[in-house]
Amino acid sequence: AEMVLARDVVGFETRGPVRAVRFADESSIAARTVLVASGVSYRLLDAPGLGELAGRGVYYGASASEARSCEGDDVYVVGAANSAGQAVLNIARYARRVVMLVRSDALDKAMSKYLVERIGATDNVEVRLHSEVVAGRGTDHLEGLTVLDHTTATKDDVSANWLFAFIGATPRTDWLGDDVVRDERGFVITGPDVLLRKECGSRWPLTRAPFALETSVPGVFAAGDVRLDSMKRVASAVGEGAMSVYLVHRYLATI
Repeated sequence: AEMVLARDVVGFETRGPVRAVRFADESSIAARTVLVASGVSYRLLDAPGLGELAGRGVYYGASASEARSCEGDDVYVVGAANSAGQAVLNIARYARRVVMLVRSDALDKAMSKYLVERIGATDNVEVRLHSEVVAGRGTDHLEGLTVLDHTTATKDDVSANWLFAFIGATPRTDWLGDDVVRDERGFVITGPDVLLRKECGSRWPLTRAPFALETSVPGVFAAGDVRLDSMKRVASAVGEGAMSVYLVHRYLATI
């Protein structure tokens, strides 16, 4: 086995039975099979003072690992989709109070009903609609936030040591080119969806069905957050990675 480190992947090509990955230095590696596990880039809050505090009180797409650290504190969560709702309920088990900041006028526009109901029934969760973070402050760790209420056009400076943002993510799949089919957001389509999704059309070239985690290109697999409809959890990504090893061997046995 060989590990290639500190290299930026910029392209992918299919050359008959060979799949080639191209690097930024114009070198490339050819293989019979490829596993795409390039993950996602989380969208960042565009507010002064927050960028330098990422990982020091400001977190994106995280909560399970940091929730216990928030015990007894006030925590702010930005977002209104299911991922934000699930994070709020998890953090509320440890935090003194969880304040959910939502830009829209209702929580149920992008969140499942069961989550909305559970949040409403959780005593230490407060939902602020028409609200967003416009600034952060702190030296070594987050110390406070400025919250804008769009209804009253007023700003509120609050003390805060923890901010979790769930405002979407962009899959790192631009390098795949046109060969590997993705959905409109860029997530890689895999498994049975390759035959069902309109984006794939009749791209699948074989008589057998795609293996689970296999993309529109036979022998190219995807695992983790980069894959359409994946669980977006570390444990799930690890499981898919392990499953991919088995599927790679199954594929190699067919060629």
